Parts: sequence; structure tokens; C-alpha cells
Amino acid sequence: MVHLGDIQKRHRVLQRWEKQRHGNAHWFAECFAEFIGVFLYVYTGVGSQLLFILGGILKEQGLSSVFQTGAAYASGIIFAVILATPVSGGHLNPGITIAFVLTKGFPLVRALRYLIAQILGGYIACLLIYVQYHDLIKLAEGVLDLAGPGVLDATLFTPQGPAGAFALYVMPGASLGRVFLNEFVCDVMIALIIWCCLDPTNLLVPPFASPVVIGLAYAVAVWGYSIEGLAANTARDLGGRLAALTIWGTKASGGKYAAIAALANIPATLMALALYELFLADYARVITPSHLEIIRAHENHARTPNRMMMGNSNRSTDKVENEEVERV
Repeated sequence: MVHLGDIQKRHRVLQRWEKQRHGNAHWFAECFAEFIGVFLYVYTGVGSQLLFILGGILKEQGLSSVFQTGAAYASGIIFAVILATPVSGGHLNPGITIAFVLTKGFPLVRALRYLIAQILGGYIACLLIYVQYHDLIKLAEGVLDLAGPGVLDATLFTPQGPAGAFALYVMPGASLGRVFLNEFVCDVMIALIIWCCLDPTNLLVPPFASPVVIGLAYAVAVWGYSIEGLAANTARDLGGRLAALTIWGTKASGGKYAAIAALANIPATLMALALYELFLADYARVITPSHLEIIRAHENHARTPNRMMMGNSNRSTDKVENEEVERV
């Protein structure tokens, strides 16, 4: 087993930081991974979604499309998973984190840190996008204002308004029951794919393919069902909602739909896990060589002397718990 440090030396300053990161600062590195992962997912998707909305208002063809938006969210998911998974396990979704707490013994304190980091990642991404597209957003608001009395107020906080790219809304008069059904079914479908990719006995989805498969699941949901209203991730919705409230005030709250967008993902993820464990998981199957390699890599990463851990195997209880999550 060869570690990177055996063949490539780091600067002394970075070596000191790495010792801290493997010790007391390990939680911060995990939270940063969750933060930057959700940031990338939201930053890529919302940017494309905003262009699609602005293009419709400004009558500019080719700025974006539903297909491009789905592809952008999928790309962001891929980037997020490959970046965050080696550090934090790559939850990137409060529904996944809560499922781990309830069914996998994931520590509650760490889960709370993850939830805050995930929502903050979405929030900062949306604020940054607003700053980058501020001029176009104001131009679009001006066009809506000139279209007639009350048009801006009637459009701004809808899927066709600039705020609709940040906080999610439904069209006035839409059936919230059907909107909830749309959200719940899509979230269950996405979560089933996620649990399938996390199954170490799955011969058809090796670890290196999981980011692409999960990203494709999100893309399919956006392509087919986003028009009815689709959050698919509590961190994306709450982060975007808080950003919209910061920018436009309490008018951006979203009303009754806000609860559906923010919370439906959590029970849907839990239901998907229950369905997978009851009917699709099989603990009599063997772990595939590629998954076993990942498990051993995590174990040997924890045992390196540079980890500065306590105990015979140089592993803290905290790190052992994290490894159990990463093995799922």
C-alpha cells in the first residue's frame, strides 16, 4: 500500500496543517467538503436556470433551455460527488444525512454540522449568482415593470420570474397536492438510484461510475418534471429560499409551497431507503472488487501515522464512525 506522502512531499506549512486537519480540524474539512459540493451543484444548475428565465423575459433566444438546465444540474452533481466524497462521504443532501442518522448510526453532532454546511453552500452560491447576473436581472425586472401595472409583482415570484431561479415557486392556482406528488415521486426515484450506487454489491455500478449515474438521475427529473415544481434537494431549496429572502424580502417566502419544496425530499429519501433495503438489497451477495478496493483504501488512509490519531490503530472513534458511513 503506497500513500501519496511516500512519493510526493508537501511543504512544511501544509504538513503542519495536515496534522491539524487529521486531528482537531477534521470536522471542519468535512464541513467544507459538504459546503463546496452543494455550492458547485447549485452554482452550475441555478446559473443555467436563471439564464433560461431571463431569456424568456428579454426575448433572447438560445440563452438556455430545460435540457441545458438539466445537464447543468447533472454536471454539478458529478463535480460535487467526486470532490466531496473522499473527505466527507459526499452526502450533499439533508435527506441523505438524516437517513444516515436514523438508520446507519451517523453521529448527530456531525449531522447538524453537515446540514448547516449544505444549506450555507446553496445560499452562498445563489447570492454569488445574483451578483454576477445583477445587471441582467434588473433589466428583466424593468421589462416586466414596463409591460403593465402589476406585471412585475405578478411574475417576479413565479417560475417565470427572476426570483424563481433562486427560490422555487409554482404558478398561482396550481394544485399543491399534485405538486407534492410530483416532488415526492421524483425524489424517491433519485434516492433509489443513490442507494443503488452506494450498494457495495452492485456489479453494474462501480464506484467511479456512481457520480455520473446519480447526476443522470437528477437530469432526468429536471428534464421531465421540473415545470410542475421540483426541488429534489432540501439544501438547494432552503439555500435558494434564504438567498431570495435576503435579496427581495419576505415577499419571496413562497407561501405553502415552501414547506413542500423544503421538506418533501426527507421522507422521500427515507422511503426510498426502506424500499431498497426491503426488496432490492441482498446481504448474501459478495462485495465487488472495486468496492472492496475503496473500503481498503479508506482503512489504510486511517492507519497512516500522519493521521496523528490515538489508539493502537491510530484511529479515533470519530474517524471509525466516518469510515462506516463511507463504506455504505
